[in-house]
Amino acid sequence: MPEQNCHRLLKPEIFAFLFLLLTPFVNAATGINDPHSSVLGNRSKVSLKGTSTDFTPHGTQPGLSFGLMPAQNCANCHKGFSPPDWDNLPFSTWEGSMMANATRDPLFWAALDVANNDVPGVGDFCIRCHTNRGWYRGNAAKKTNGTIDPFGATGCQLQGTVTSSDNGQNDYSGVTCHFCHRQEDSGPQGQALITNNANAWLDDAACSGGNTPCRKGPYNYPDGTYSGPPHEWEHSTFIQTGQFCGSCHNVSSPDTSNGFARTLIDTDGTDTGRAMPIERTYDEWLNSRFGDLIFRDSLGEMLVTDDIPAIAKTESCQACHMDNSPDINARACTIRDQGTRQDNLRIHQFAGGNAWMPAVLKSAYGAALGRESGFDRTVLYALDMLQNRSAMVEASVDSVTANSAQVSVKVTNLTGHKLPTGYPEGRRMWLHVEARDANNNLIWESGAYNASTAELTHDAQLKVYETLQGIWDGSQCVTEETSGRKLFHFVLNNCVAKDNRIPPLGFMPSIETKPVGITYPANPQHPGELVNWDITQYSIPISGVTLPITVTASLNYQTASKEYIDFLASEASNNSFASENVLCNRNQSVGPANQTRGAYMQSLWQSNGKSAPVVMGVSQTTIN
Repeated sequence: MPEQNCHRLLKPEIFAFLFLLLTPFVNAATGINDPHSSVLGNRSKVSLKGTSTDFTPHGTQPGLSFGLMPAQNCANCHKGFSPPDWDNLPFSTWEGSMMANATRDPLFWAALDVANNDVPGVGDFCIRCHTNRGWYRGNAAKKTNGTIDPFGATGCQLQGTVTSSDNGQNDYSGVTCHFCHRQEDSGPQGQALITNNANAWLDDAACSGGNTPCRKGPYNYPDGTYSGPPHEWEHSTFIQTGQFCGSCHNVSSPDTSNGFARTLIDTDGTDTGRAMPIERTYDEWLNSRFGDLIFRDSLGEMLVTDDIPAIAKTESCQACHMDNSPDINARACTIRDQGTRQDNLRIHQFAGGNAWMPAVLKSAYGAALGRESGFDRTVLYALDMLQNRSAMVEASVDSVTANSAQVSVKVTNLTGHKLPTGYPEGRRMWLHVEARDANNNLIWESGAYNASTAELTHDAQLKVYETLQGIWDGSQCVTEETSGRKLFHFVLNNCVAKDNRIPPLGFMPSIETKPVGITYPANPQHPGELVNWDITQYSIPISGVTLPITVTASLNYQTASKEYIDFLASEASNNSFASENVLCNRNQSVGPANQTRGAYMQSLWQSNGKSAPVVMGVSQTTIN
């Protein structure tokens, strides 16, 4: 919609109402003071008139000489329409991924409204990651001429719709081909790479002998054997590294033009002066044996040993999340013969732990986008990652008396980062343990989950693996209201109340990645490293129970908890957020349309299994 219409709809005084600060906080960008008197009291209005905070001051900025091409341009050669191509070709395996649909993700939009309500204009920082093309085209808060329009932080100035194809003027294409394949490891004047907050450097010069920037890839085509692709290209070692992924998979409180928006308060109340770490997947990997192979080799340590999983004997994130295709018919491009890339093609599946949201996107937008099969493939990729490649569960009986049995459940992290990792809000993993007598009657249970209500029973022995971030009130890290309602204000958070997620193999924690609220023992074979497993001990009453008793332990993973979904919806309601059509002066029938983004997400959650947990692993033991 025209920019002037946005401002006509949202005058400064109305804008201020929409962006009520729910909590006071120290924020150099807005100059709001935090007396630490009450985390949830002292609601105050903040006018955006004259606001010019730059939440994205680093890396390549909007206003490219060579704009990012739409993904559909790449599909002309890199998309398959039937097996085996759609299981191998880059566009086909990408199109259903959360990378490809980062701007369509309704959870993102609901969270964005909360973030903008908490810190006016911060949405530019979020949009930068979720729609590279839209941001670099100046369709967010930061314009191509360097000016800042806070209303762009709402996403209302993006072009296209959530059901538009990935061509033309559409900004809803997520993380696109050109964004990844134009990245460099330094800026045009030799500026250092910042592995944080999508502070990427893009090649914005014409390729030697060409008219557009080089598409950078991991392959170097020998002269006389294969002439390479029919477009400008350049061999890149950077795109093969974990550091390449780190620019987006380390997320901190914004480093604004006026300093960090929020700094990390340590568990003892000390202000570390470091930007609050929201996500640290890259650092978790880097500080493990998965990510530090070269450094450890320089120390003379033997790395290829039996205690390192085979998948750890690689150096990059891509080795796990972009499988090398063994298909005898694999090819990267439809103009080449099938079979030219067997065991030499990274599949662009970007498999992670999110098997739920791709199914939600399929139900909401799949038919209109014509990519239902793409979403199905992504779900399968994620389930394989969760169930076959992430964790090992082992239950064992420690001791038995006449009245009780002591049972241990060991969970070993097989991934290259903490388990679980990534965006912390609403994401969790827990153990469900049940004991049944000789007649299969349930006699005891911990971690029971009610699928119809999506409620997890918080019994005395429950083990939940999660990170809880909060707001320091002067004496403690607060993560919920006095009523018990959990809080998820990721742009206001400045402390970590809990982080008991299981470390990866060889993990050496830093102040930003250390466990909180739990002590993981040191690995006796490798001093300085933490073990990559956790053991939970359960006491099961067995007096008068018919033996033998079967104990079953299941590890469950959930993308979005009921508490998180309810929080997003209630924030929209309590703060009178506008529906998307009203907010953006649109008249659409797709997406939230005439609902708030929080209410729309809640309705999708309710109609799509309520983010049903995925069982990652099961183990049984017997009490005799």
